[in-house]
Amino acid sequence: MGPLEYIYFLGYSLKKSRGLRAKKRLPAKVISVGNLTVGGTGKTPAAMAIAEEALRRGYQPCILTRGYRGKAEGPCFVTRGEGPLMSVDEAGDEASLMAERLKGVPVVKGRDRYEAGIFALRRLDPDFLQRGSGVVFVLDDGFQHWRLVRDIDIVLIDGANPLGNRKLLPAGRLREPLGEVGRADIIVISKKPERNAGESGIPGPSRMDRLIDEIRDYNPGAPLYMAEHAASGLRTLSGQDLPLDTLSGRRVFAFCGLANPASFRNTLERLKVLLAGEVLSFRDHVAYTPRHIRKIRREALERNVDWIVTTEKDIMKLKAVPVPQELENTLVSLRIDFSVDTAFYENIFSAKAPQGA
Repeated sequence: MGPLEYIYFLGYSLKKSRGLRAKKRLPAKVISVGNLTVGGTGKTPAAMAIAEEALRRGYQPCILTRGYRGKAEGPCFVTRGEGPLMSVDEAGDEASLMAERLKGVPVVKGRDRYEAGIFALRRLDPDFLQRGSGVVFVLDDGFQHWRLVRDIDIVLIDGANPLGNRKLLPAGRLREPLGEVGRADIIVISKKPERNAGESGIPGPSRMDRLIDEIRDYNPGAPLYMAEHAASGLRTLSGQDLPLDTLSGRRVFAFCGLANPASFRNTLERLKVLLAGEVLSFRDHVAYTPRHIRKIRREALERNVDWIVTTEKDIMKLKAVPVPQELENTLVSLRIDFSVDTAFYENIFSAKAPQGA
């Protein structure tokens, strides 16, 4: 462990120790979706999919989120399940996306997720609390949120770009030591490559096999699932839904503000679109300004494209920036859905919720 890693580890250990000492339990089942690394593993689509499945099964889900980079002080409702109640600037891009896509699912923003959960229970419509089989809290990005007891800890690992160099921040991508995957109750390898390295004629175990073996060294017992983050549709800046084949045979310019822009490019390539050059990449969670819009417009004109494509999170943030009409007419976001075996959900919802605080 290098000196920068060691400094990070000391801070991480102190935060963990303080959090564990202040740990509290909500009087409802808590399902946490998190990861070990910085960068996109697809936590938000997974959290939304779990909330939607809970709703289908008669539960009443409520998502608790930090609302990363949202300026509103929590706890507060981003939505009560009937559309967004605050701007992207107030809620953060991921929380706003959940509020726009999910119907019948409240989303509560708060740095302290226990307080956010109690806030939700005290202020939600009594009908919400009385219907179905009870409340289920889905904790977005919760694996390192020590102060709240979770009934199920789900850890997502990006199959396309798993663990980097296995070093802690800032020397690597790990938010905590790799051995902490042993705490996970369920492990999901997301965004798995279509082909394993071993299928290309190279003898020995594939890259995916080696990743699974490494995970099993630390956590031999947790159920492990493979998941896809698949494109399912398009949406315009004004909220109109379009089918994926809208892009068929058309020249497309793409941009995004993601930690892992290669993942976005791979998704577009699987759709067989005519991608005009490299994906224009901005920093993760970028706050778009008119300067960014001018750059996007200039690049799109230079590449002579029919459509401009970005991610759902990015188009949420663009709603707060004036966009020229010529861009608005050709700008769409790519809807991504989390897809996993039904056994994953059976595993999650088989355990009963806790009784009492």
